[in-house]
Amino acid sequence: MEEIQWTILEENKNERIDKFLTAQNGEWSRSQVQQWIKDGQVQVNGKATKSNYKMQVEDQVTLSIPEPEELDVIAEDIPLDVVYEDADVIVVNKPRGMVVHPAPGHYTGTLVNALLHHCKDLSGINGVIRPGIVHRIDKDTSGLLMVAKNDHAHESLVSQLKAKTTKRHYKAIVHGVIPHQHGTIEAPIGRDKKDRQSMTVTEDNSRDAVTHFTVLECFKDFTYVQCELETGRTHQIRVHMKYIGYPLAGDPKYGPKKKTLEIEGQALHAATLGFTHPRTGEELEFSAPIPEDMEHLLHYLRKK
Repeated sequence: MEEIQWTILEENKNERIDKFLTAQNGEWSRSQVQQWIKDGQVQVNGKATKSNYKMQVEDQVTLSIPEPEELDVIAEDIPLDVVYEDADVIVVNKPRGMVVHPAPGHYTGTLVNALLHHCKDLSGINGVIRPGIVHRIDKDTSGLLMVAKNDHAHESLVSQLKAKTTKRHYKAIVHGVIPHQHGTIEAPIGRDKKDRQSMTVTEDNSRDAVTHFTVLECFKDFTYVQCELETGRTHQIRVHMKYIGYPLAGDPKYGPKKKTLEIEGQALHAATLGFTHPRTGEELEFSAPIPEDMEHLLHYLRKK
């Protein structure tokens, strides 16, 4: 059982405890938190509490998260765009709109559901919910993803990600005209205190993050760029491009509130993926063309 503790600060005084806890993790729903409180998994100063308790400064809040129940993730016959596959690794081109692995609200229709039907053999390191998954891309980001088919491959691919030896190039359409050809954004990323479901550039409880970008094409009000990840933080490209004043087109979380281009979700595509094969040591590199919706946007912008 995982135990997490908080000391309540002045900024959270008189806030409902269920609202506070829900905001601490983007994957915790309000109803889930309220159930934990009802089951006595949440204590304030060593005593059980209620969902509507209004916290006070210096309160010691403890959440004991019970071990997750093993869910029966169903194999589903969902078409996959398989770019490469052997006995150790599978590389897929994920469409925009597909969630990578099951989570509250998305227990079916995910990439994992599709992989279970396609492969039958995936690494078990991440358990039943995320078998074979060594990295992920956002639901509304399309592109290349590598998946491990056994534990040896899984450990090797994770090690390569940590050592920053994998090659991950993304293509994106951003607001504004970037005046220089190349740039590097080196700014730490952590959870946004004002919106716990978002990330932001911050020095507090953050991790180093580095993104390199190259301008591919400029338009009147937009720029087509290639971004190279040196690190792999949550929402990294989306947060970094917003930080330097060029948020991604269509981004519902980090972009302008007024929609100016017709695209569902951010215009971001994982175009190139390179890594060392975990068994043979061969250097592999794969590319996937940008999806039709981004291609249509570029065609529209070139005509403006």
